[in-house]
Amino acid sequence: MVSKNTICLWYNGDAEEAAQFYAKTFPDSAVGDIFRAPGDYPSGKQGDPLVVAFTVMGIACIGLNGGPGVNHSDAFSFQVATDDQAETDRLWNAIIDNGGRESECGWCKDKWGLSWQITPRVLTAAIADPDAGVARRAFEAMMTMRKIDIAAIEAARLAAATLPVAFPQRSRNGRCGSRSGSVRPPGPIRDSRRG
Repeated sequence: MVSKNTICLWYNGDAEEAAQFYAKTFPDSAVGDIFRAPGDYPSGKQGDPLVVAFTVMGIACIGLNGGPGVNHSDAFSFQVATDDQAETDRLWNAIIDNGGRESECGWCKDKWGLSWQITPRVLTAAIADPDAGVARRAFEAMMTMRKIDIAAIEAARLAAATLPVAFPQRSRNGRCGSRSGSVRPPGPIRDSRRG
């Protein structure tokens, strides 16, 4: 049964390799059918793998071997909610050690250029804390990180009760991992200025 809504991700001939990596790295992930091209096409020949069906943490995806010249962007990412530091480390390191590269504030890219947010639940809860001081301290701590350090986030939450609140400064490159100058925090976060 084909899913009603499927995420289509573009690859340059290596969709099957990417799908295999996701399947072995993330829970509830698997490689499905591989559909071969019924004829020659601009970036391949008849019989080449054209579309690879796979799931990533229960989300239906297809990898389209569309060829060169189309790159992934930060406008799309998978956000993975992790339960502890061990899970955070395992997933982050798996992506980085497999040809990926780290960014900031829990963001990284895999070797195919797809963006991932490895986001501990503790961080999301801290930034959504109804106490504006707690949320800001957690946010400030996050802004200094690449891979998220849960102990440091929890320490920032505790420190909020005794330390003055200061809004975080932007990183030297403009914000967490981007040249755009915009802040890219994880997940849905309410405006702490209202709390």
